[in-house]
Amino acid sequence: MRRVLRHRAERRKLMAAEAELLDELRQLKARVPQLTGALAASVDGLVLAQDTTTVEAEGIAALTAAALGVAVRLTDATGQGAFRELLVRGDDGYVATYAAGSSAVLTLLAEPRINVGRLHLEARRAGVRIGALVDSARENA
Repeated sequence: MRRVLRHRAERRKLMAAEAELLDELRQLKARVPQLTGALAASVDGLVLAQDTTTVEAEGIAALTAAALGVAVRLTDATGQGAFRELLVRGDDGYVATYAAGSSAVLTLLAEPRINVGRLHLEARRAGVRIGALVDSARENA
């Protein structure tokens, strides 16, 4: 019972941080105009904030959690250290996922013409800020 109550309190705190997370996603999209979508999610696939209209955020968060599981195992098995980021390139653009603190990820959708170096630079910075917001909300829960 305590675990359920703690989970509910944590969820309320995370939802309270949603406005700040959404603001960070919008600022990121303004700095990188080739982004077509952005979402912050927990590592287990819960959407925390989203700024995308082209895809279903819940489905992307669930797929991100699955890809994250494989990426974490891959970095561990190859001795590359903790997971930091994952980049997938398709014919029509990119999907990039970045670690955001200890319990969240930032997933971005981008046009094929994006400058990938700029994407990484801006996303890594945003991931740090998003991670701090999420970790702080979890600690205060």
